[in-house]
Amino acid sequence: MRLLISEVLQKAHNAKTKAQKIKILKDHDSQTLRSIFIINYDESIECLLPEGTPPFKPNEAPKGTEHSMLEKEGRILHHFFKGGSNIPRMRREQMFIQLLEGLHPDEAQIVLLAKDKKLNKRYKITKACVEETFPQIRWGNRG
Repeated sequence: MRLLISEVLQKAHNAKTKAQKIKILKDHDSQTLRSIFIINYDESIECLLPEGTPPFKPNEAPKGTEHSMLEKEGRILHHFFKGGSNIPRMRREQMFIQLLEGLHPDEAQIVLLAKDKKLNKRYKITKACVEETFPQIRWGNRG
């Protein structure tokens, strides 16, 4: 069973050394995990949503039951950033709230933190660590 992205980030956060963090992140590599880091650390990405937490009802179902997984929903993240799609603002905000309400609360928190570029305030995973783990990421010139 794959870990939730929030669980991967927590494991990496808890790791004692940079080498351990890198191994954990590589072992759980996915396009969505890399996208979360890009959203958080790439300064050229401009979010089209208001800063902060929108009004949404957290999904209270137990883990592993009535949730969509960020791993699968990562394919729609581009809609929330400049250059990603051309949908009306209200529809974009509705989609974002639907995404958050469908995710496990821990994963919804990951999306909110990354959107506001505050992931590193919760998890001790630096951009340098991400760059070393995923050298294939090209930074800048997005949007």
